[in-house]
Amino acid sequence: MTWLEQTMVGFDTETTGVSTANDRIVTAAVITRTGSGPDASVTTRTWLINPGVPIPPGATAVHGITDAKVQEDGQAPADALEEIATVLAGALAAGFPVVAFNAQFDISILEAELARTGLSSLVSRLETDDVRPVVDPLVLDRHLDKWRRGKRKLVNMCETYGVPVVAEDLHAADADVLATLDVTQAMAVKYPAMASVALNDLHDQQVEAHRKWATEFSAWLTSKGKVEDLPSPSWPV
Repeated sequence: MTWLEQTMVGFDTETTGVSTANDRIVTAAVITRTGSGPDASVTTRTWLINPGVPIPPGATAVHGITDAKVQEDGQAPADALEEIATVLAGALAAGFPVVAFNAQFDISILEAELARTGLSSLVSRLETDDVRPVVDPLVLDRHLDKWRRGKRKLVNMCETYGVPVVAEDLHAADADVLATLDVTQAMAVKYPAMASVALNDLHDQQVEAHRKWATEFSAWLTSKGKVEDLPSPSWPV
């Protein structure tokens, strides 16, 4: 039985913006799924968080979460973040992969939020010196199909790998997690070698694949005179 047939833990956040250092999490979802298809066992946990700062209209336009909503129903950040970190650390310690689309963003902003609220970091809760094992279908797709033209947003990846999804449902954390898990399974059908690689080895391969992509993309951006907001070569944090 491969890791794809065992337990995977999907993770996604929706936030006040795109800065992992400065923005805040407003919703998060962790979906634990064992197996695939109609017989899969699925457990879903979601969080609505009052970030304590105004949610910019542009962010609300993406995920639909308003200041009024989080002020009425949102948890305090420290409470929700501790719960999220506990769930993810438990999964990773058990050897279950955390599966996240563009994992660098979600895990990095979680670590920043934990630090901001004085909570233990995700990595400090683990016996390893990094957050692992993580599976990121975006990193894998960039590596396995480097020269494919077009966008690589989650909705595009669903189309590429034949995963049915309602585009309007995406940008809700739980819907994004389910789509990410399905895309990961579909990718393994196209690239069967994914299933045969041990999770720690796959993690290391993604570290190198992301470093190479970020380095090459940064060089291209710099050649065009774009020297701000270059992608970090580190992954997944």
